[in-house]
Amino acid sequence: MNAEAVRVLVVDDHDEFRKGLEALLGAADGLEVVGSAADGARAVDLALGLQPDIVLMDLQMPRLNGVEATGRIVASSPHISVIVLSMMDDEDSVFAAVRAGARGYLLKGARRQEIVRAIEAVGAGEVIFGPGIADRMMTYFRGLRARPAAEVFPELTERERVVLGRIADGLDNGEIARELGLSVKTVRNHASNIFAKLQVAHRAQAIVRAREAGLG
Repeated sequence: MNAEAVRVLVVDDHDEFRKGLEALLGAADGLEVVGSAADGARAVDLALGLQPDIVLMDLQMPRLNGVEATGRIVASSPHISVIVLSMMDDEDSVFAAVRAGARGYLLKGARRQEIVRAIEAVGAGEVIFGPGIADRMMTYFRGLRARPAAEVFPELTERERVVLGRIADGLDNGEIARELGLSVKTVRNHASNIFAKLQVAHRAQAIVRAREAGLG
């Protein structure tokens, strides 16, 4: 196995589905399945012991659900990326998973290429949402009433609130820097301060918080 392969832990309580995922991923170039678990508690133990790059996580499982397992894994090993693969497509489940630290969310039924591409993308530092999930998130956010950013995020400076708004619009650091006339390094520093003050682990969580508040 290539030393650069993305190491994946598969977590699902349905034996047939889990074994199918293991076979699918094991046959993909650049991926290595290092273990599997049928419940959330076992997933946490294996993740902390095996230290995979990616955990492919179901949500509805015995002993410990996927959201709680995700939170424990990310809290103990923040370098491990969790991608949820679930039948649950409601906003509460998606946002709970993102708040817990998930960096991706796909629906069961996603094609093999989608799953492999999501693992590769998240392994490279991206955040991935399946098409159906992205559509639901946008519908939810469009239905929110905007509230003054200062009222919702008083801990942020005025400049940080502006940067957060641009992040919520989906702009990357380079685009924000060009729009606001700042250096990329300055924008990156603002983003780091925002994530720390909002107590979020990454950009996707910040976007959820911002859009729930009516930004973006």
